[in-house]
Amino acid sequence: MKRLNITIPEELDRALKSKPNKSRFIAEAIREKLEREEKKKLDELLIEGYKATKEEDKRLNKEWENITLEEWE
Repeated sequence: MKRLNITIPEELDRALKSKPNKSRFIAEAIREKLEREEKKKLDELLIEGYKATKEEDKRLNKEWENITLEEWE
């Protein structure tokens, strides 16, 4: 465990007064925030990747569509 000395707005301090274990509450809040940021970053990378391969995906789908339709003719 690591002890930190941080400054928070007074309204957050008042909201924390009712929490029995402030350290655990703050640690969980930080963990959740970091996980959301990581998920957002991964989502952005996926979107970027999909956009980068969009044209190739269209071309491959067209090729497979032509191959599949050949058997129906």
